[in-house]
Amino acid sequence: MRCPVIPMRLLAALTAALICLPALATTVRIKDLVEFDGVRGNDLVGYGLVVGLNGTGDGLRNAPFTEEIMANILERLGVNVTGESFRPKNVAAVFVTATLPPFARAGGQIDVTVSAIGDAKSLLGGTLVMTPLNAADGEIYAVAQGTIIAGGVSAEGKAASVVQGVPTAGSIPSGARVEREVAFDLGSLSTVRLALRNPDFTTAGRIESAINGEFGRAVALMTDPGTVSVDISATRMPSAAHALGRLENILVEPEEKARVVVDQRSGTIVLGSHVRISEVAVSQSNLTLKVEETPEVVQPNPFAQGQSVVVPRSSSSITEESGPGLAPVRGGSSLAEVVAGLNALGVSPRDMIDILKSINAAGALHAEFVVQ
Repeated sequence: MRCPVIPMRLLAALTAALICLPALATTVRIKDLVEFDGVRGNDLVGYGLVVGLNGTGDGLRNAPFTEEIMANILERLGVNVTGESFRPKNVAAVFVTATLPPFARAGGQIDVTVSAIGDAKSLLGGTLVMTPLNAADGEIYAVAQGTIIAGGVSAEGKAASVVQGVPTAGSIPSGARVEREVAFDLGSLSTVRLALRNPDFTTAGRIESAINGEFGRAVALMTDPGTVSVDISATRMPSAAHALGRLENILVEPEEKARVVVDQRSGTIVLGSHVRISEVAVSQSNLTLKVEETPEVVQPNPFAQGQSVVVPRSSSSITEESGPGLAPVRGGSSLAEVVAGLNALGVSPRDMIDILKSINAAGALHAEFVVQ
């Protein structure tokens, strides 16, 4: 799926309008900027069997492990299949993945993702048979089962086939039930570390000041650009949960780095508000290469011996489209001025990416340049 590309002229107009508005500080809750040390999820994985497919399952000759899984499940159910040969097309072997959220309790339900590991064509309409989910320690923490919601569709005829989306992967909302809890005693913590998702000295310092101002005493300390330590005992709250619940809603104005992100596949360009460009002049032109093949057939004269011959005739040319010339961009230009100046060249977003690369190579782009 292609990402939508905003026309550069519209982007310039919108950005210029926003720049003209009064500067408003953007405040964000601390919970949206940090992760609490120890409060984390755990990845789970398991392998199982999907049944009830409409002839779109694994070909057991190419996926023999499917037959082994099916035989193991039937053996556990008391069906003796020793020496039997199975060739059904309505079963598929799958990997089942999920994330056990923090503080999940036994009996709770979580979402799971199901992905085919054999040559099944589609999991649409299939049912996942009871599948245990293991964590990294090898213990079973949840059991998954349910009807799969596939994310695509496929159709096939004798001479053609069509596939839309990914029919070999799907999900089961609330498809796994938690059987084991992860032990974590939050109340015993005397200090909690806040890990910033985007480490930054300025943002970490503002978080420290905001927390200390909220509690009226020095309870937080910035240890590095990505970590702020909070002394739970100094907050004088009944428990660590009360203290974290209070501080996670404190508003902080985060600081962002100047960054330009381009996606060459879709032609998307995103510029941060702090992007600045030194004084530079930009010119852009397009080269068009045109090659035409017009073969001619040469035939012998009437009643003459000979054969018709195809004589190749080729013509090629290269033309260069003249652009508007050098477009100057003055030093220290803001985001709106940068976009307006580059937009004056009248180029497409993909050509704009090449221009930004050249400006960055010239050392005039004062921002982190990220290419995806």
